[in-house]
Amino acid sequence: MVSAAIARNVIGVIGNVISFGLFFSPAPTFYGIIKKKAVEEFKPDPYIATVLNCAFWVFYGMPFVHPHSILVLTINGVGLVFEFVYLTIYYIYATNKGRKKLLLFLLIEVIFFVAIVLVTMLALHGTRKRSLVVGVLSDVFNVMMYVSPLTVMAKVIKTKSVKYMPFWLSLANFLNGVAWTTYALIHPFDIYVLISNGIGAISGLIQLILYACYCSCKNENDDDKDGDHELKPTGVQFTNLKGGVAV
Repeated sequence: MVSAAIARNVIGVIGNVISFGLFFSPAPTFYGIIKKKAVEEFKPDPYIATVLNCAFWVFYGMPFVHPHSILVLTINGVGLVFEFVYLTIYYIYATNKGRKKLLLFLLIEVIFFVAIVLVTMLALHGTRKRSLVVGVLSDVFNVMMYVSPLTVMAKVIKTKSVKYMPFWLSLANFLNGVAWTTYALIHPFDIYVLISNGIGAISGLIQLILYACYCSCKNENDDDKDGDHELKPTGVQFTNLKGGVAV
């Protein structure tokens, strides 16, 4: 009979694989930036937010904050590396104004993160208290990332078209949420991973339902014959899996 520990690790590994795919998904966009040597209208905001999100989940996964969370730590550590690579590419090809904005936001994030780390380590004693504070903050950022597709879902309903809601990304978000929700439910129970990823699973399911409802609908705007509705790259949505991808 499979033990709870083995089952939890297996689910966690599956979650890591899905999350890795989500972290890697923006790669074609940044490859395009390198080829064009320009960021054009691309917005780095989602990646700046994901950096902070991953950082908090890495901190949460540390043994002195929340023991037995190595899989949360590893995937979000990988996520941090991906995000810094993406932002480095953006910085290289951005305008001076774009570079200054990027550095300013990263500086603010670093100051905020360091302040939380210092308060957690110096003022809070014991993993229970530390897990509470860091877990709540990580959940806040995770939930924000999970509900970010609401505007896209509203557009789908309004236009009766799934043109701006890629199926595979929606499916990956759903599977990611389900994997980490399952992980959180297996002993030892993890309420903080459960909350954000439970919401993520529901968000992904709603996206899939909308896709099923409107994928066969024909909309005159879908033709885009004149190119008036060309979708500009504004960043890929991430789910934050137990760490940076939506844990």
